Amino acid sequence: MSTAAVPVRPEPSRPTLPFQSGDMMDQPTFHELYKQAPDNVRAELIGGIVYIKEGEGVASPLSLRHGKVHLELAMWLGGYKTATPGVQVADNATAILGTESEVQPDVFLFIEGGRARENEEGYLSGPPDFVAEVAYASVSIDTHKKKYDYEQYGVGEYLVLLAKTSQALWFARGPQGFVPHPPAADGVLRSPTLPGLWLDAEALFRGDSRRVQAILQQGVATPEHAEFVRRLSKS
Repeated sequence: MSTAAVPVRPEPSRPTLPFQSGDMMDQPTFHELYKQAPDNVRAELIGGIVYIKEGEGVASPLSLRHGKVHLELAMWLGGYKTATPGVQVADNATAILGTESEVQPDVFLFIEGGRARENEEGYLSGPPDFVAEVAYASVSIDTHKKKYDYEQYGVGEYLVLLAKTSQALWFARGPQGFVPHPPAADGVLRSPTLPGLWLDAEALFRGDSRRVQAILQQGVATPEHAEFVRRLSKS
């Protein structure tokens, strides 16, 4: 008795990439090649080395935990922007830091008229005043190589949210570079350079948006924040 042949599905073709993880190049070269990459490819240039964030050029699954923490983070910084005219916040946008660094932070904040500005192509050029990353599968890069780039190129403050272990690592700029910035005795993280930017990281990790926003509102209700807004309005 004859049997029908079972059709074999062809392997899905992978997109042709203009670069590979580990390639070394400068930022202008990377930028031009990145514009030629397929839309589902997310890559960064860190320390002159290409890192493809979505494995082999194909978008990979994103954990629910990462997405939930990212949303809380974006809402928190969005609330600060609403209360602080003169600052801008962007989510997952390109930031050109320097000659060997072009990254896409999860969220960043910059002061209008400061060192970071929108260039003629519509990308941020220069170091943001505050950068935050949600680290789930990228803990090593976010806490080492990328942290070094942020420090080297003059990012003001850097927050890493370790989604798997519910830890918040906040770094502020000291005389020699980044130094750890721990929470106060009440458990609240308070930015040393952006008045009113207060965070209850434990509430953020458990998805308690009301608590996160309540602590933020306490921060933006302080005289220091009011004075900061006044200074921004005159700059």
